[in-house]
Amino acid sequence: MHSDQKKSTTFSTAAGSAVDVRWHEPTVSRADREKAAGQRGCVLWFTGLSGCGKSTLANLIDHQLHARGCHSFILDGDNVRLKLNAAPGLLIERHGAEFAQRFGLGFSAQDREENIRRI
Repeated sequence: MHSDQKKSTTFSTAAGSAVDVRWHEPTVSRADREKAAGQRGCVLWFTGLSGCGKSTLANLIDHQLHARGCHSFILDGDNVRLKLNAAPGLLIERHGAEFAQRFGLGFSAQDREENIRRI
């Protein structure tokens, strides 16, 4: 963590109560993880319009990395949209209407921005 970053921040909830959110240092360092994996970590983030081939390209690269013995994982945007950032209609049955309205995301400009922020 950079020395100029706060280690804790207080947020106000919708109900007006304060919540203290603290940064928790990982117990395994990045260097130790990279040493154990035998490779350095990185992220490839593909952006573009729907249907332009992002998932196809990601899967091709994933296959090539796997063939070389590299550890990799695809976090596909559609999969994220079905779980973490699901639309309200998908959340109602499991979590109820209030939860679905509050946390579900559609495809408005504001919801697309929130989808990226959550990731």
